[in-house]
Amino acid sequence: MIYVYSLWISFALSLLLIIGLSYTSFIFKSEKENKAATKALLLALLLPIPYFLAWYYQWEIVSLILCADLFIFTILFLIPFPYSKNLTNSFPTKRLDERDIMFSRNELTENTNRYQEYYSKYPEKKILDDQFRKEAGLCSPESIFYNEIAYKAASASFFTVEQFKKAVDGEINPVKTSLDTKQISDFLKLWGKKLGALDTGICKLENYHFYTHKGRGDEYGKEIHSSHRFAIAFTVEMNEEMVAAAPQSSIIMESGQQYLEAGRIAVQIAAFIRNLGYSARAHIDGNYQVICPLVARDSGLGEIGRMGLLMTPKQGPRVRLGVVTCDLELQTNQWKKNNALLDFCNRCKKCATICPSQSISFDAPKMVDGIRRWQIDSESCFTYWCKAGTDCGRCMASCPYSHPDNFLHNFIRWGIQHSTFFRILAVYLDDFFYGRKRKPKKIPKWIPQKKSAN
Repeated sequence: MIYVYSLWISFALSLLLIIGLSYTSFIFKSEKENKAATKALLLALLLPIPYFLAWYYQWEIVSLILCADLFIFTILFLIPFPYSKNLTNSFPTKRLDERDIMFSRNELTENTNRYQEYYSKYPEKKILDDQFRKEAGLCSPESIFYNEIAYKAASASFFTVEQFKKAVDGEINPVKTSLDTKQISDFLKLWGKKLGALDTGICKLENYHFYTHKGRGDEYGKEIHSSHRFAIAFTVEMNEEMVAAAPQSSIIMESGQQYLEAGRIAVQIAAFIRNLGYSARAHIDGNYQVICPLVARDSGLGEIGRMGLLMTPKQGPRVRLGVVTCDLELQTNQWKKNNALLDFCNRCKKCATICPSQSISFDAPKMVDGIRRWQIDSESCFTYWCKAGTDCGRCMASCPYSHPDNFLHNFIRWGIQHSTFFRILAVYLDDFFYGRKRKPKKIPKWIPQKKSAN
């Protein structure tokens, strides 16, 4: 009887392989991944053959072996193989100074007091920063990926974000509205989604969430003191087609657009909370008091991965962040460390392989400033940005978690989350279908391809 069952199981498996791999090929084709689609289609034609032949010719022993292989393979997925659950430390031990980040150092102008003061204190950083100052710069006509239309569209987005800066804070209604903590917390999450946020979370603020000093704009050097106790963090999705062409011009267009969207939502939520009679501040591109990835992580939106970006469960790093801090009492999300995602990040290393400036480490997390974490080489990364003229995004585009939000990729993400063996296999499968060094796609056709209007 067992042989009869094995024969029919072989037949069923041959059909499942055909259907599953054909669907996979269809999804790849819809994503314009023609090589991956071809590979999946070939597998759909070849892999079912032994199962079908075993059933058709009544090869009982062969079908039994094939069924035993399937059983062993299934068991491997179910076995909870041990893996490191303490790859990174959860909580920084000290606050960071925004003046030390690359975006702040990029704003330093030669022959100014700020410039002289900073580099007299950190002469070793001047040697590094002189490298990016030799390059063309973001959105420069002399940069590698210059596209006049795309760059000017990106600049328009960043210009509009700039206009929001005067609205990040404001007058507070002197009459406080009495509120139910759970009800207003739920409202903010649902309203955030209506406004355009992908996911929204809430956390209680800690000292390490805040920079020690402002590093940009008119408040440069000002110490940061805040009475805010809660933060609302949210993500906005970056379009997969625009990101997939990174580091070409579409990536900086999309970055600018989503920083704008995040800024719009954050400013609106902060204004609403002030209308209720509570202090609130929006934190938007170029005008932060908090470290957004840490706030977003502690709000339950993801983990900080190898490339230094927030890794969300469905879009990976293909998001931008917005944060609103306030003194309104809110119900926080219970953050739980996603060890499975971090374990996959530790195994994958695709972003490190593909990084044009080799700024991403292949190593396991190391102790940095008293905390075990991954750290990118921000100087070499930013120098490449200034060469390319864009914010690169190759790491974001290559990440297996950045694949589109559909049943196929969500199933793979589910497997990564629940099985150590699946995490190991998923790295090789992504390399097989997409290539270890995935080439950038072409920028969307609706963006003029010419480099200049002349």
